[in-house]
Parts: sequence; C-alpha cells; structure tokens
Amino acid sequence: MTTSIASCQEYFDTLSDRFVQEAAKGVTAVFQFDLTGDGGGKWHVTVADGAIEVGTGQHASPTATVEAGASNYVKIANGEINGLRAVMTRKMKINGNLVMARKMQHMFPTGNI
Repeated sequence: MTTSIASCQEYFDTLSDRFVQEAAKGVTAVFQFDLTGDGGGKWHVTVADGAIEVGTGQHASPTATVEAGASNYVKIANGEINGLRAVMTRKMKINGNLVMARKMQHMFPTGNI
C-alpha cells in the first residue's frame, strides 16, 4: 500500500518514489495529466525503459492523457476511488493510447493496488 497524498502537487512530487521500475521495462511513453479545480494543474510524466521524469505543463506529444478533477484524482491516487470505476462514472477521462494508459496502474500504483 502506498502512502496517502494530500494534493496533486504532492502526488507528482513523490511519484518517482512510488514508481515501479520493473513494470516500466520496455515502455516508452509520455503521460499527460490535466487536473482541474482547486489544487489542479498540468503535469506530464515521461517513462523511458524503466526511468521516469516528471515535468509541469503541457507536453507537445503525449502518448495518453488523463483528465480529472483534482480532488477526484487525489482520491484515485489514495485508493478511495477505483481508477476503472472513475472512468466508467466519468470522474476521469483517458485519451490517446488506451493500452499504454492501462500500464500506468502497474507503473504508478495507487492505494487500491
């Protein structure tokens, strides 16, 4: 189980500590996060064969984009809301390469994994 986070900024500040390198072997992708509302913002995470780099702002060519309200994303990260359920109930939207987006749950574990 991961440590709970209080904000989106804290999530991205600590993501490299929770990153699962083994799950990212052979993966090259850029994940864009567009999180709205209080505490929201834009971040992108570049994964390249087991390495991770977190940046702020919009990436020019993301592989997959995650859109959610900031408060909902904190709940997803803490395992209070299941990611798949969040997509099904429209609390989170995924655009782009959906196969690659599914790999995120193994590379960036949440409280419910």
